[in-house]
Amino acid sequence: MTWIKTLRMDEDPLVKRAMEEERKLYPPEYRTPAPTVDRGEENSITSSHSLIPDALFHSFSAYGAMLSPDLPLKRHQHEMIATVVSVANRCHY
Repeated sequence: MTWIKTLRMDEDPLVKRAMEEERKLYPPEYRTPAPTVDRGEENSITSSHSLIPDALFHSFSAYGAMLSPDLPLKRHQHEMIATVVSVANRCHY
């Protein structure tokens, strides 16, 4: 749960555009939230950036580019790195 004000996609067209455009940069298997961990859009790490849609787009687009299938890391390696970083930061995302 975020502790700051967030905007949903249906509340702000700039947020909607930023989220839709950055999602296009992710490999297909990353685009759909996993049902077991999906806490809803308003509680996502992405929505915590919704007050600054340009920052949201650029931050998550960079991550999308790093997940490119053209790069040497595989999905299980991405997941391992993300898990270790989340544990180190005590972050449930």
